[in-house]
Amino acid sequence: MKTLTVNNVCILTAEIVSGVVVITSKDTVHHQGISLTMEGSVNLQLSAKSVGVFEAFYNSVKPIQLISCNVEISKQGKLPSGKTEIPFEFPLQMKGNKVLYETYHGVFVNIQYTLKCDIRRSLLAKDLTKSCEFIVHSLPQKGKLSPSPVDFTIAPETLQNIKERATLPKFRIKGRLNSTNCVITQPLTGVLVVESSEVPVKSIELQLVRVETCGCAEGYARDATEIQNIQIAEGDVCREFPIPIYMVFPRLFTCPTLETTNFKIGKCLEISCFILSL
Repeated sequence: MKTLTVNNVCILTAEIVSGVVVITSKDTVHHQGISLTMEGSVNLQLSAKSVGVFEAFYNSVKPIQLISCNVEISKQGKLPSGKTEIPFEFPLQMKGNKVLYETYHGVFVNIQYTLKCDIRRSLLAKDLTKSCEFIVHSLPQKGKLSPSPVDFTIAPETLQNIKERATLPKFRIKGRLNSTNCVITQPLTGVLVVESSEVPVKSIELQLVRVETCGCAEGYARDATEIQNIQIAEGDVCREFPIPIYMVFPRLFTCPTLETTNFKIGKCLEISCFILSL
């Protein structure tokens, strides 16, 4: 089997998954049938620091199956030498009362949709398998999202978990995020201004953090990990100069805020701003 191609890699819920299976062989291939399987599931795991704390988690939580469909696209027979193309089409429908969550590749939560093609052969020949992933997007919400801008200030008195606050140099940074309710396919925007600083500024960075929660009735484990870090200023920037904030969300590693019984993906739009003094 040479390729398994999906016409549209990014698919909206309730749409059709279609594509073509391409099989290339130098000789005639005898087979016991060709089938195509579409699956979607949520896989959960705990961080190393939580292992042993929630032992019941491993016994009670298995991969959550969201969708499963199997279709035979070719009955037993043989394929001629050369190139053979077999088109396919699947309706993207959830299993029972399950919800099709958007594709998400996290550290402790993984939501994935795959297509797998199997060519079954005789006992003396090895079966052939090819798989590929496709991305699922939720249908756009009806109505316009109301912006929720937020202003922020970074200064010695606003910092937390600081033991010797008096030793910190005096500085003051103000900024504004245009909205904390963000559409995942649109950038996060805003502006940042260094009003004053006793020492030269070395760098200003923005950190996008995901907060994933996994668990069961006995308890939940919450972990925060970095998605991406971008630098918006380098060197001792001019005071009172507006620095634009513009961050594109990496689609595979972010998703809309999600909360279920066994897992949560919250505060995915959490931003941290760091200023490193010389």
